[in-house]
Amino acid sequence: MRALFALAVVSAVSVTISPAAAQSRRGDGGTVVTGCSNFGKGCISGATRQGQYGREVRLPGGTWIGCRANCAETLRDETLDFWMKRDSERGGVFRRR
Repeated sequence: MRALFALAVVSAVSVTISPAAAQSRRGDGGTVVTGCSNFGKGCISGATRQGQYGREVRLPGGTWIGCRANCAETLRDETLDFWMKRDSERGGVFRRR
């Protein structure tokens, strides 16, 4: 009977710890957003948080940057579509070497 009670206590503690651990992985209790490339280069996910000046999204290297209108679009623009977007803004055609 004591073993069953101990198992119940351990289970309850692990359940209450899990959400806290998940929060810290996501970044201060924020959500995770996913952005997909406009150029067919795949999708990427990143944590968000409330920063000093508004919402922020975490880049793959760990840097937090402010979200523009949409955190998922900001993440996509700053990672997957970074160079292609800049090339198209200059009127060029992105060329692979």
